[in-house]
Amino acid sequence: MSAPDISGAERNGVVQPGATSKEIYDGGMVVRREVLGAAHVDRANANKDAFTEDFQDMITRIAWGGIWTRPGISRQMRSAVTITAMVAHGHWEELAMHIRAAITNGLSRDEIKEILLQTAIYCGVPSANTAFKTAQQVFRDMDAAAMDAPTPDDAPAPPN
Repeated sequence: MSAPDISGAERNGVVQPGATSKEIYDGGMVVRREVLGAAHVDRANANKDAFTEDFQDMITRIAWGGIWTRPGISRQMRSAVTITAMVAHGHWEELAMHIRAAITNGLSRDEIKEILLQTAIYCGVPSANTAFKTAQQVFRDMDAAAMDAPTPDDAPAPPN
């Protein structure tokens, strides 16, 4: 898997020469919503206050606008790197969020398993053990939510 041949300003995603902070923020918010889901982002924004507002703005502009919009690697690769970083640093709540995001980004459960196996070697077996437990719970929650979701067969019949 090689990165696309991108040069100049194009390689910087939404961080273009002359881009305003708002343009970078808006571009980051689009990607943040696509990767984490609108419900998660809406909850994070609803919970922000004067103390956390600058932090939410920073992660949207810098992480999501400055990094996640760059075309140099795929979202799947960014998810793999992020999962590894979460395991390496023991950020279990963030790991759960990014496992869900990795599925959204197109990684399979088997690919996530392989990433976690790799972390056992480079981040330590105890960390990988916790990561596997975290992933198991995420997958259980996702499966339960999928079972609870209405299907077309569950829809009420239209009135005559």
